[in-house]
Amino acid sequence: MPLVTIDVIKDVFTPAQKQQLIERVTEAMITVEGEALRGVTWVRVQEFEQGDWVIGGKSLSARDVHALAAA
Repeated sequence: MPLVTIDVIKDVFTPAQKQQLIERVTEAMITVEGEALRGVTWVRVQEFEQGDWVIGGKSLSARDVHALAAA
């Protein structure tokens, strides 16, 4: 049973965007594994608190991610 976990920083994505991620990743998995496994393909979004996600020693916030996306 496939399980895909998408890790994100809390408050970066709206509920609608998270739902879109889930739907699109599910469809990508089904394209690879076949329609028969749709019912047992799990996709979940796990949110980490701002400040709990660190890259290169720098803590990231939702504001940081939004600034990166806007650049």
